[in-house]
Amino acid sequence: MHELGITQNIVAIVCEEAKGAHVKRVTLEIGKLSAIMPEAIRFCFDICCENTVLQGATLEIIETEGKGQCRHCGHKINLSQPFGKCDRCDSFELDIIQGQELQIKEMEVEELCV
Repeated sequence: MHELGITQNIVAIVCEEAKGAHVKRVTLEIGKLSAIMPEAIRFCFDICCENTVLQGATLEIIETEGKGQCRHCGHKINLSQPFGKCDRCDSFELDIIQGQELQIKEMEVEELCV
């Protein structure tokens, strides 16, 4: 399960960016063509957050649809897998333009009042 390593890296990045502040929420964007299973990330998240500034944080995942663009006619199509056929000109030559993302979109930290 490569999602464990991915989740560990996400937690490490967020911890570094939080600069010691307690993190309340993390929002990830995961593309449906990325070969990353959101449920596996959810499963690993709480375990990876133990004893860090993310302990108890909420994880939100936004799944982005796959989209491709035909190299021949420029038509954009939805993709459920990393390959497909243009429904306008029947070409199999497509560029993936959306759906392979893995991004930390937002993190909400607890503001400390001094």
